[in-house]
Amino acid sequence: MTAAHVPGGAGWMRPLPGTGLTVSAVALGGGPLGSMPELFGQDVSPERGIDTVRAALHSDIRFIDTSNGYSGGESERRIGAALTAAGGVPADVVVATKVDPDGADYSGERVRRSVEESRARLGMDHLPLVHLHDPEFHEFDDLTAPGGAVEALVELRESGAVGAIGLAGGRVQEIARYLALGVFDVLLVHNRWTLLDRSAGGLLDEAQARGMGILNAAVYGGGILAHQSGGPTTYGYRPAPDAVLTAADAMRRVCAEHGTDIGTAALQFSLRDERFAATIVGFSRPDRVAQTLAAAAAPLSDALFEELETLVPPADVWLDAPFEG
Repeated sequence: MTAAHVPGGAGWMRPLPGTGLTVSAVALGGGPLGSMPELFGQDVSPERGIDTVRAALHSDIRFIDTSNGYSGGESERRIGAALTAAGGVPADVVVATKVDPDGADYSGERVRRSVEESRARLGMDHLPLVHLHDPEFHEFDDLTAPGGAVEALVELRESGAVGAIGLAGGRVQEIARYLALGVFDVLLVHNRWTLLDRSAGGLLDEAQARGMGILNAAVYGGGILAHQSGGPTTYGYRPAPDAVLTAADAMRRVCAEHGTDIGTAALQFSLRDERFAATIVGFSRPDRVAQTLAAAAAPLSDALFEELETLVPPADVWLDAPFEG
């Protein structure tokens, strides 16, 4: 029986609960696409970014995730250029984006402007999925006040200006407050459900109980889980505790014993989880598309993941203390 996450297989395309959309198991993540060397360690030229999107469009990847704020809109511009060259958004491709503040301005009016900016850059009349992005860095009472960011996004959905609306963020205790509002269709978590960190467990349970679609991003933890040797000593964009580094090294040894590498295991750890409609992987060069799809298709044993599970570091070194829903 073919695994549900093998590209082109029977389970590769799947519904995104709460939305009516159908997405591929792997999504192209637009974070590094627009060039954010301070986070991802490298510059990405416009040509390389556009060629990367074109490579994804010619692959089994049918889902693209970006944000208004990535590289000052450059990620969206490059995606838009590739879509224009392709003659528009292919009928089987979903493009999702996120609203972002303008400096400290995360008002309802800013949310509406953010959507219009994204539409223009992407060259899309209608955005099928728009997330509220990183609200944890702003005051909850401000974003949830009458006329505020959350209400504006809900109104955009109700008016048909956008399709589904999602909640995309990090710190689970803050994201839980927004999830409890009961207005979002989709939850996107990042860095918090990986081989090394399970901070989002309670959030995932709550979202699943609400019938929401769930997306998982940053499954490599910012790079530490992408490299079988060397690589960053940070996790989730911050210095990794010794216990996390030790666990990662032990996991690399186990992966080698099973004839694979930690990057392949990190990707499939998320792909094998049936709660996730899609796993979002950041791409910054065209050849990474084929490499990632090959990793998704690699045959890995249940025994590998059972052994890796015994090496998960303790909760007190995860990015966030577990949220209990």
